[in-house]
Amino acid sequence: MRVTKYLPILAICMMTTGCNSGKQPKSGIDLANLDTTAIVGADFYQYACGGWMKNNPLTDEYSRFGSFDQLAENNRVQLQGLIEELASTQHPDGSIAQKVGGLYNIAMDSVKLNNEGMSPIVNDLQQITAIKQPSDVYVTLVEMRKNGMNPYFYLYVGADDMNSEMNMVHTYQGGLGMGERDYYLEDGEEIKAIREAYEKHIVKMFELVGYDEAQAQKAMEAVMKIEHRLAKASRSNVDLRDPIANYNKRSLEQLKEEYPTFAWSEFLTNSDMGGVQELDLGQPDFIKEVEMIINETPVEDQIAYLQWNLINSASSYLSDEFVNQDFDFYGKTMSGKKELQPRWKRAVSSVNGSLGEAVGQMYVEKYFPEQAKKQMLDLVGNLQTSLGERINNLSWMSDDTKKKAQEKLATFHVKIGYPDTWKDYSNLTIVDDSYWENVKRANQWGYAEMIDKVGKPVDKDEWLMTPQTVNAYYNPTTNEICFPAAILQYPFFDMNADEAFNYGAIGVVIGHEMTHGFDDMGRQYDKDGNLNDWWTEEDTKNFNERAQVLVDYFDKIEVAPGLNANGRFTLGENIADHGGLQISHQAFKNATANKPLEVVDGFTPDQRFFLAYANVWAGNVRPEEILRLTKVDEHSLGRWRVNGALPHINAWNEAFGINSADPMFIVEEERASIW
Repeated sequence: MRVTKYLPILAICMMTTGCNSGKQPKSGIDLANLDTTAIVGADFYQYACGGWMKNNPLTDEYSRFGSFDQLAENNRVQLQGLIEELASTQHPDGSIAQKVGGLYNIAMDSVKLNNEGMSPIVNDLQQITAIKQPSDVYVTLVEMRKNGMNPYFYLYVGADDMNSEMNMVHTYQGGLGMGERDYYLEDGEEIKAIREAYEKHIVKMFELVGYDEAQAQKAMEAVMKIEHRLAKASRSNVDLRDPIANYNKRSLEQLKEEYPTFAWSEFLTNSDMGGVQELDLGQPDFIKEVEMIINETPVEDQIAYLQWNLINSASSYLSDEFVNQDFDFYGKTMSGKKELQPRWKRAVSSVNGSLGEAVGQMYVEKYFPEQAKKQMLDLVGNLQTSLGERINNLSWMSDDTKKKAQEKLATFHVKIGYPDTWKDYSNLTIVDDSYWENVKRANQWGYAEMIDKVGKPVDKDEWLMTPQTVNAYYNPTTNEICFPAAILQYPFFDMNADEAFNYGAIGVVIGHEMTHGFDDMGRQYDKDGNLNDWWTEEDTKNFNERAQVLVDYFDKIEVAPGLNANGRFTLGENIADHGGLQISHQAFKNATANKPLEVVDGFTPDQRFFLAYANVWAGNVRPEEILRLTKVDEHSLGRWRVNGALPHINAWNEAFGINSADPMFIVEEERASIW
């Protein structure tokens, strides 16, 4: 995964452990995962993962469940044990134990939550109702942002893409209740049905806070008018993939000139950023539309929109009627889930979200073997060597660009397991008033932590994921690759398995994150993390031509009847999968050159390498989730991270004897070849 802008990171995927518990065979491959009735060259995903899919059917709780999710579930049970141990006893006020245990108990107290109903948000609703003029909107936006809400647009503090050593303030398009502009703009029957369900959902939520049917209907119409305008002004997911086009730094004086009715000085001062003299607007036309909405739209319509943002954000922390209605739309309609997660899982997630590194510190102390970190460092070193070799052997890249690529590779900042310094939660207070008030205080703590970075050097040792996260990431502005402790488990990593398994699983994950530094977006950042064109014109042309092969190939994949993948939107992740496979396979061959592995269970070492890779993506997914993910997720669906990626890998074709008679066969000259 690559780190995104307003959301701290973009992850390699949503992998789950797809296998049985207990000691794995030395090969690491669980034969029960296979479907040997499937034809390897027709549907390798079914062949490699069909047994897992059959043995792990979707439960009502999930819209998608794969090896990623299975591992995350195992981790959640471990976290539950750690948290409930703290929640079961008294601790000194202000201690981490009191905060972790106290928040969990508050989240679990269904009787209190149901007795409270909507009362925890009454004061917040009244404050919004008190808005009388556009200048009041700016004041309210600041307070909502501090409390964890993001109406109209996102605001965050992060590295300046042109001066990556320093932090600056950024804005980013947002403000959409359905999250993605296509849900507002497209007219296909499925999309229209979702939009209509969303409108009904908004009405029901307003009724839950005391609006009568007519008032709720009117409020919904106001919300939809504003969100539709925001959607029309939003850039597409493909357009957002251009880091140069989405870097738009302005001085405060320029902002005042270009957006004369936007109360910049007051907004920044109230946001505790009074000294800020420049911002990166991200999408300037979008901010212009926000300015127009705030200053031209009737105040009562904006009150409805802001109240909707409050209700939508708070619903998960209120009584069951709010939680159930929220799930009815976001869980059932949008994702196809049939059953709400049990309360304990939601409570663990909430504690994780508010006190992530405090929980992470407990997690690694109990569950993370330090030996895993050492083995990972060795693997990373081997993968770096492999990528360096591949760069040197590229026929399409000039020596000058190769030299700079090698410099970037050599300066990768590698993070494994957990941070050296943990976050300090001493200023976060957890008390037994209401769940929503505690969530607000946690968000205020996070906001203050973020604002403290303004104008300061970037802390390159800060982690953008908690250790208990089953994921990994690459951050272009710090040129770092990070592998949290939780992903260093089966089916990604097994200290007892042979090289074929570990290079095919975690090795490809490592290679994937490394390749993000050289994908269509990451390649535009230099070794110091700055947006800087370090490529020759001819090398850029060659790269784009080779990347276009993957765009065209994935564009033709029909992920559901009448629905194709978006090859341009998923290009970065598809390049990373492609590069990860090539880099890790070469590293695997280097590592075993003098100690070749044997055939095990009828599979050659190369075959086991690719089976291990495929098993990482084993999973089942509902039709509704296929539609949603195709709209919002820059990762290809699991099936196509296997069946779409492997036909372009020469070593896979050779390992399984794929030829022109096989449906998955691609003529070698037409295969993608980048890194």
